[in-house]
Amino acid sequence: MIITTTKEQRWQKGSTTEKKGITLTFGEKKQKIRGFGTCFSELGAKALNTLKPEDKKAFLDELFDSDKCNFNYCRTPIGASDFSLDFYSYNETEGDYEMENFSIERDEKLLLPLIKEGVKRQPDMQMFASPWCPPLWFKTKKTYSNGVFNPTQENYRAYALYFKKYVEEYRKNGVPLVHIHPQNEPCSNQVFPSCVWTGKKLADFIGGYLGPILEGTGVDIFFGTINGPEGDWRWNWTRYNDYLGLAMKDEKARKYIKGVGYQWAGKFALDQTRDDFPELEIIQTESECGGGDNSWEHMMYICELMRQYFRHGASAYVYWNIALEGDSSSTWGWQQNSLMHVVDGEPNYTPEFYMMKHFSHFIKRGAHYIKLKGEFASGCSAFENPDGTKVVVAYNPYKDEQIITLEGENYVLPPLSVNTITL
Repeated sequence: MIITTTKEQRWQKGSTTEKKGITLTFGEKKQKIRGFGTCFSELGAKALNTLKPEDKKAFLDELFDSDKCNFNYCRTPIGASDFSLDFYSYNETEGDYEMENFSIERDEKLLLPLIKEGVKRQPDMQMFASPWCPPLWFKTKKTYSNGVFNPTQENYRAYALYFKKYVEEYRKNGVPLVHIHPQNEPCSNQVFPSCVWTGKKLADFIGGYLGPILEGTGVDIFFGTINGPEGDWRWNWTRYNDYLGLAMKDEKARKYIKGVGYQWAGKFALDQTRDDFPELEIIQTESECGGGDNSWEHMMYICELMRQYFRHGASAYVYWNIALEGDSSSTWGWQQNSLMHVVDGEPNYTPEFYMMKHFSHFIKRGAHYIKLKGEFASGCSAFENPDGTKVVVAYNPYKDEQIITLEGENYVLPPLSVNTITL
């Protein structure tokens, strides 16, 4: 069977032909697949709340029902993200090192209700979380944007307790947290909530404080979510050896690091991670954001990015914005792409929604990535599900039709299309 999506027609039954195409063969099995998902945010929740109830329900059913997109591995922020309504943390009582004033009350308004909608639809949901910024009084300057963590023992201990309180409160709300990442994009000062950490300071925090306090909770620590090596002027201090490589040299930290999360700018570190630390699980934490136009061309590029991550060892791929409205801007003006674009209260399923579905609907948790051999292998990602079913996601980046042959069957790939073949 083949399912095809083109710019003009989405999610249609594709076709086969008697004409023989480029032959592809299956090679060795590689990493096990954890799943696919999206990221929850306040702006995403706000956008979905402008839909008619029936449209909102239909979209959430599409994302999380196991017989539809089957999103089962999703991300949520710890405190404010760059797509929150404004900037906040769970405790801005300066000097409250015992976290007596810790509260997730803010999240109960928009964020948690949306997360719970996903969890109730997806029986196998797993969640991971990361902060964009700690409470202001943990930083050298009291600002959510930009700045660095003030690395005193007192701050480290209290911040580890902050994470533990978060895990406890979210689990009370039925959120199945499985992974914690200590910092979102530690390589970058940003105008949105952010905090720069060096690899050495992250290792100190994980090995001496965060790891011990989370031990026995069932929540693993993943190093990340890393946004380097960068391809711009930061490249000479955001290299692999400045972050994961350095942290894994610290025996205390290494004991607790069970995986590593790279967002899209971390794609250049995948080979080194896989080669040096094959015991670490690699996940993709944040698909590249786009510019808010939700174009077909950007979707085709993301298909290539997904293949890059799976080819180099990723076990999961997580999309960024679940939904945005209007001009798709953050509260401070950054336009980005999303799975759902809401315009004047009307739902618009974007090209990248269908791209994600071409993977997540067919590939089950516990599947294995399989190497493909053949001339068109660079346009395909192949997997074998636990039941033995093989899945090939093939994108055709060319303006003319392509034909590929798999196990004796010839499949037609329309121009500029995304296709899923099941065998």
